[in-house]
Amino acid sequence: MPDLVLRDVNLPDGRGPVDIAIAGSHITEVAPEIAAQGTAELNLAGRLVTPPFVDAHFHMDATLSLGMPRLNRSGTLLEGIALWGELRPSLKHEGLVERALRYCDLAVSRGLLAIRSHVDVSDPRLVTAEALIEVRERVRHYLDLQLVAFPQDGYFRAPKARAALERALDMGLDVIGGIPHFERTSADGAASVAELCRIAAERGLPVDMHCDESDDPMSRHVETLAMETIRNGLQGRVAGSHLTSMHSMDNYYVSKLIPLMVEAQLHVIANPLINISLQGRHDTYPKRRGLTRVPELMEAGLTVAFGHDCVMDPWYSMGSGDMLEVAQMGVHVAQMTSVIARQQAFDAVTTNPARIMGLQGYGIAPGCRADLVVLQARDPLEAIRLRARRLYVIRAGRIIAETEPEITRLSLPDRGAELDASLIVPPAD
Repeated sequence: MPDLVLRDVNLPDGRGPVDIAIAGSHITEVAPEIAAQGTAELNLAGRLVTPPFVDAHFHMDATLSLGMPRLNRSGTLLEGIALWGELRPSLKHEGLVERALRYCDLAVSRGLLAIRSHVDVSDPRLVTAEALIEVRERVRHYLDLQLVAFPQDGYFRAPKARAALERALDMGLDVIGGIPHFERTSADGAASVAELCRIAAERGLPVDMHCDESDDPMSRHVETLAMETIRNGLQGRVAGSHLTSMHSMDNYYVSKLIPLMVEAQLHVIANPLINISLQGRHDTYPKRRGLTRVPELMEAGLTVAFGHDCVMDPWYSMGSGDMLEVAQMGVHVAQMTSVIARQQAFDAVTTNPARIMGLQGYGIAPGCRADLVVLQARDPLEAIRLRARRLYVIRAGRIIAETEPEITRLSLPDRGAELDASLIVPPAD
């Protein structure tokens, strides 16, 4: 007998209506009509059930620090970097842990159950690493948290950053990060990519590098990242995050660059909310969007994910922990309005980042872990369009968050008494 059966649901790949049977922590059956009765059952009337949302690019050490010690008045990337430099010496373990846990609570409520967070290791105290390691342990039963050793002030540029990164990896951080475009010279940036990829190969770790977060078309460290990936045998284990300079590169160079990225099996993580907010600040009009070439990279066969990046921190005063908000911005900025592209945008906050993070047992099939989200929507497009409410969030077969459907009561003559926005759609004919 299943412990839980979800009945009459739609799946992101278009299947439905189907039932999903769960025993213990895993899915045991997915079929149009499951005969077995569950100890508990949810009759969901055509709601969309998806694997959990995944954020492959976030900064949990900075989240919810908005206003500490002051606000970013200009809203620019450079003032945000300067502000973080002011804040970092005063960071305390307890405060970092509390803010991160509060964000994890928000993430769970949004059906976001896996996050890769970059952790600034520029400060030799490594208080950020210590705090996030504690958080990783405390949330592990309900949220997968990967930690990137990120020398935010530059691997060569920041004093003692090289030794601090090695110590952070010895402490148990999961991924090697970098920021080559923030080094003092392009040569130093390329050298940092080479050394960090060498360390990754020696330690058997993946790489996720902030790369070319710039409007400068001559910021071309992704080329070096792809080549060092191949040179060190790291194919399929390396991600380039942001890559915003590709938005400004000429098409001839990109026609050479993308095949090299494909050869390296490089993963790409774009951050639509932050990229559209922080890039193009030196432009008047026409003003560049700043987002990397998402449709072209997807068409080439690369795994492309969307990340949230920031929530209420020195760089971004907004954010909600909602990956559907991220996908919605990606649809608009990257003009992903075709039928196929809209599905790809949903994949960019679910299956694609799960693949980049190497999550085991992710998906909706017998044998997969029963990590699921029930949405107040019928399909991925509707979920993105409405930023659909998460009705149930299920982790390892257990409901860990529940929200009432969004229903508006109307008082209008000759009209219905209640409105469910997910049912306001064009007629089938």
